[in-house]
Amino acid sequence: MDETVTPEAAPRLRRPDLQPLRPEPDEALDATSFARLTERIVASMSRVIDGKPDAVRAALIALLAEGHLLIEDVPGVGKTMLARALAATIDADVRRIQFTPDLLPGDITGVSVFNPVERRFDFTPGAVFAHIVIADEINRSSPKTQSSLLEAMEERQVTVDGRTHVLPSPFLVVATQNPLEMEGTYALPEAQRDRFLLRISMGYPDAAAETLMLRQRDTVNPLDALTPVVSARQVTAMIAWARGVHVAPALEEYAVALAQATRSHPDIRLGASPRATLQLVRAAKVRAALDGRAYVIPDDLTALLGPVFAHRVIANRSAAGGRAGAVVVADALERIAASVRVPLAQRA
Repeated sequence: MDETVTPEAAPRLRRPDLQPLRPEPDEALDATSFARLTERIVASMSRVIDGKPDAVRAALIALLAEGHLLIEDVPGVGKTMLARALAATIDADVRRIQFTPDLLPGDITGVSVFNPVERRFDFTPGAVFAHIVIADEINRSSPKTQSSLLEAMEERQVTVDGRTHVLPSPFLVVATQNPLEMEGTYALPEAQRDRFLLRISMGYPDAAAETLMLRQRDTVNPLDALTPVVSARQVTAMIAWARGVHVAPALEEYAVALAQATRSHPDIRLGASPRATLQLVRAAKVRAALDGRAYVIPDDLTALLGPVFAHRVIANRSAAGGRAGAVVVADALERIAASVRVPLAQRA
């Protein structure tokens, strides 16, 4: 039987500042304070991530929806920079894991080490014990090592030698990966992709942003100038505020209809999971909160359909017709968004 070890039961596992945080009564937010804190984070990250407001917004949605973010693109377009910029804006514990072929699962989750003095095994926490974990080039390690993150990402805990150790809160994994056709990469298994709330691509910067980057970053690392603008406790309060955004029953049914449409679409072999439906609604709540609304509208769901569903859905080979699977999936999701009936507001 697994034994769950909480910080109170085993204080040696983690430092006091990594205890799960709960917003205090005087930290309860309203719409104004929520907007003020999000503006701080966006402004800070935008100092480093030039010309990519959608990527900055996606990172913030993943954080406040208690999900995880997968950034997939070619090398050198700022994937790791985005992850590090988000981490630098929050006064929290941050760890970066460079995924390589020789990385072991114990390096991530931790190991039990024999204590010869007390003649017992003590748990040594791995790199995953942090508020924000940057998994850099996650698809360059073996599938066995990749799978060591599954329990942590879904249940926010790790189990080693039959003992379960609780991770700090808030907890966010920001993973970067290169396209699968790049040399020396391994495909993420479906179970792992399903645990990422959003998958985004950075894309190349426009000419103006790239020229500005040449001028500003020739001798200075912009990350050095970033300082935390919010605390981990404030982030916890922001998560609680976003969780309270209202979702009408008709919109819940609309989210389910969108997910079910992926499971019966002729061009799709593997549709969106129930976890994907749940995360779509959670992300839509944060999107609504970022727009200053206390309620979700249909546009919140359809705008996030691609980032939340695309990496979980697998195209039929017969439907590809020489096209890349990602293109088939994108086309199918676009048709689904256009065909599923949008609920209309009822007049009083």
